[in-house]
Amino acid sequence: MFWPMLAIALGFLGIAVLGVLAIKVFLEAQRLGREVARTTERINRAAEDLERAAADLSQTGGALR
Repeated sequence: MFWPMLAIALGFLGIAVLGVLAIKVFLEAQRLGREVARTTERINRAAEDLERAAADLSQTGGALR
């Protein structure tokens, strides 16, 4: 009777550990998603700034001709 109860207890413990790890993975995936979104916004802002600078430079170069 001891061994079946031990097996059930260890099985429950294993499932509990997997549940905790699944929650940690889920939270880290959400954090990574937020970081990717924030980085994408920064890249888009930098691309817009570069585009504006290139347009200004083009206008300046046209004025020098």
